[in-house]
Amino acid sequence: MNGQAPSGDRSAEPGGEAIRGSFAERLCRTRERMAELEIDVLLLSRGGDLPWLTGYAATPLERLTMLVLRHDELPTLLVPALEEPRVHRMVDLFAVRAWLDVEEPLDLVTGIVGTQCAGRIGVSDQAWARTLLGLEARIPQATFLAASAVTAPIRAVKDEFEVEMLSRAARAADRVAGAIQASEVPFVGRSEAAVAQEIGDRLIAEGHDRVDFTIVASGPNGASPHHDSGHRIIQRGEAVVCDFGGQVLVPGTDVGYCSDITRTVVTGSVPPEVAECYEVLRRAQEAAVQAAEAGVAAEHVDRVARSIIASAGLGAAFVHRTGHGIGVETHEEPYVVEGNASPLVPGNAFSVEPGIYHPGRFGMRLEDIVVTTSAGPRRLNNAAHELVSIEV
Repeated sequence: MNGQAPSGDRSAEPGGEAIRGSFAERLCRTRERMAELEIDVLLLSRGGDLPWLTGYAATPLERLTMLVLRHDELPTLLVPALEEPRVHRMVDLFAVRAWLDVEEPLDLVTGIVGTQCAGRIGVSDQAWARTLLGLEARIPQATFLAASAVTAPIRAVKDEFEVEMLSRAARAADRVAGAIQASEVPFVGRSEAAVAQEIGDRLIAEGHDRVDFTIVASGPNGASPHHDSGHRIIQRGEAVVCDFGGQVLVPGTDVGYCSDITRTVVTGSVPPEVAECYEVLRRAQEAAVQAAEAGVAAEHVDRVARSIIASAGLGAAFVHRTGHGIGVETHEEPYVVEGNASPLVPGNAFSVEPGIYHPGRFGMRLEDIVVTTSAGPRRLNNAAHELVSIEV
């Protein structure tokens, strides 16, 4: 970053009371939904639910971390003793029980839930299989189901605090995208991996706490939507897809809100076919963003983007869904895809990212994060949407 000081905007950090209040509200809403679904216990371990509810992200170890949440008791967070110093405690929201390696953590969970429990127990969707199998063996009369039945609909509707965190992450990602479009990041003659590394460094400098991914896909590699940035040297006169994102942490916690942006640039002069395809892509993305009104089905937004691309004879080149929800995880509900007839509601946050891919030749994608509001769709990313030719 040429020795420049980080320019991330930390001037409006939310205060401790606002943070605690947000987590307390989530806990209350989770218990209300548990009651609606007649779920007696929620057991949260790996995945996004645990940090969303507690502010603590479990290290993906073989050692069990699990929040035991019942209707009428203070939740207990079981955590390996060697991980306990990492827990950001909210003493009035949950208790912490550190377990030693000589203990069996599933027995501790069972001791709280009860071996004779015959109710309905929700378990993290991303829990290890051996965790679920061990619980089923210890609590044989219980019915186990995915915890996302409780948490996903709540997480999908962001409150003002969460939208502000997503906005902060998006603004930081915009600044990196703007630097790329302004030819401040050299491309030609460098490897994709080297450019990806610089993009990641810039995300941190602009205010991200973590980098989740950086995709730099040049020339024919652009036709692979999830290309691994590699050793290919970027040439002049080719399209380069840049898709990147990371997390901005809620102060005092391990929970981060994600950014995810894609811009396609061309190194030097723009080939006519690339320009023609990109204009179709830009129109499709803009129409899909504007279609993301409260009350319309998520699949309608997908259809809007897909119909414009298909009408240009490029339907077969659009090979993935139009978008995914975003929050404490890069991919979460709601998914903007055919078959999701659920209506969008104010507070839904999701990507709108159609793409056009010609295998062996070039590809392109244009992505923004959008929040549905009662006043219409709000675009969080505002870096230039035109096809930019960079000179470096």
